[in-house]
Amino acid sequence: MPITKGYKQLVDEAMAQVKTYSVAQVRARLGAPDVQIVDIRDVRELKDGTVTGALHAPRGMLEFWVDPASPYHKKIFADESKEFILFCGAGWRSALAAKALQDMGMANVAHIDGGWAEWTKQGAPTETLEQRKAAKTGKA
Repeated sequence: MPITKGYKQLVDEAMAQVKTYSVAQVRARLGAPDVQIVDIRDVRELKDGTVTGALHAPRGMLEFWVDPASPYHKKIFADESKEFILFCGAGWRSALAAKALQDMGMANVAHIDGGWAEWTKQGAPTETLEQRKAAKTGKA
């Protein structure tokens, strides 16, 4: 069976329909109470860290965590006062994910252009999972 619409076309279509922020734009809002950065990468991709303060919501569970009717719903996604800014490794999965969430009815969703690769290339703030755990337990 031939592929009639490849990943590139899907990503391009999503990019045309979702809000995309540069690393600099997101960095300027990092830590703001109305912003929640969401790392949608696979858990195996977190070995090098994540964006400081990001919530990890694996791509495979995202729609289930967002939908209040789902048994897997996470209450944080019901907070309409926040803008949820997604990122992945390169910005492709996050564009598709932001589009899926828009299709579900979320208006307060965007993604980071270039994803984790661009974030780290520009030297934006990151934290390892160990640093995050230490900060939560107060054992820094």
